[in-house]
Amino acid sequence: MRSTTPRIDVVPAPTPAASLVFTTVLTHGPLTRIEISRRTALSSAAVTKAVRPLMAAGYLVEDADEEARPSLGRPATLVRVDGGRALFIGVKVTGDEIIAVLADLCCRIRVARHLPVTDRDPGAVLASISGLVQELLTEAEGFGVEVRGLGLAVSGDVDRAAGVVRYSPFLDWRDVPLVELASTVTGLPVTVDNDVRALTVAEQWFGAGAGISDFALVTVGAGIGCGLVVHGKVVSGAHGVAGEIGHLPIDPLGPPCHCGNTGCVEAIAGDAAIIRRVREATGAPVTDSAGALELAHQGDPGAREAYTRAGEAIGRAIGAVVNVLGPQRVIISGEGLAAYDLFAEQIRDAFTASAFGTAAQCDVMTRPLPFEEWARGAAATAIQSFIGIDTY
Repeated sequence: MRSTTPRIDVVPAPTPAASLVFTTVLTHGPLTRIEISRRTALSSAAVTKAVRPLMAAGYLVEDADEEARPSLGRPATLVRVDGGRALFIGVKVTGDEIIAVLADLCCRIRVARHLPVTDRDPGAVLASISGLVQELLTEAEGFGVEVRGLGLAVSGDVDRAAGVVRYSPFLDWRDVPLVELASTVTGLPVTVDNDVRALTVAEQWFGAGAGISDFALVTVGAGIGCGLVVHGKVVSGAHGVAGEIGHLPIDPLGPPCHCGNTGCVEAIAGDAAIIRRVREATGAPVTDSAGALELAHQGDPGAREAYTRAGEAIGRAIGAVVNVLGPQRVIISGEGLAAYDLFAEQIRDAFTASAFGTAAQCDVMTRPLPFEEWARGAAATAIQSFIGIDTY
């Protein structure tokens, strides 16, 4: 493993205009220069100035659009991102598994690796990440393209600017300087972010949030998370914890939460909370989500009640998000969607009851995404750093 000091390597001329043009072409391209100008509200001269250094470096290329050839004259010219120009590694760390992907500049996954977590100590996890990164660096050699950055996605309170995991409940980490540690062992420029925010970046660029200026991504599973995009910007807030709806207290008489409060959404609707509730209600020795799901699908009233309660909590939390921010769309994702048939109606009903006025017209949709997509989100944050985007 390399141990050289990571260089700061970014796309040439990372001006706001260049970043805007690059991301516009990345998420909506190929585009003509006129279309770029229209989408970015930049003048033709500003677009040309922004495009020139990016093309000189090979990150943007032009192709003739033969299908758009007018009856007279030359065919239109399309600008697109050359995805093969650079590679990035994205890593998603859960309490049980590390998922790593090798992605190109268009954030298309080329290779994926999974590794179980047997020891949650930061040093042990870092060693596992280091091994996976080395495997993917070897894979990158086969593509003949250099890896330009590493993105890490971790649950909890993550300070992206400082590169520190302040608190990750599922890993039991506190104040881990992850960027510094990972940079030292990999020799790569490293970006770290909250896992839900990282997934939100991928959805904003390439998924169900593409082209939408205001949306929320709510994730259900081990935790209940929320990524927010407001006026085209991913919101982290003054303290970096914006969107933590899992720790929105909605029931003062509810169960204790690992955060120290009582009746949080996560203490009612997180996987561990549902499993505990099913065990208490049924007396069955349920130890995992699969067992809880099986009982509920068999019609056990205690198990079904646990999912009903979870759906109500999630729906009320979504209603709160919609009332405060008024997004155009709410995307529900996460591994907890395996139980969606058990609490979909409760989510809808609780959301409708909680949303104020026309806020209830918000488009609420589900989008199952495997953990590889979360790792892809981590790669997207590395691409952001590479192209000099200020997203927060």
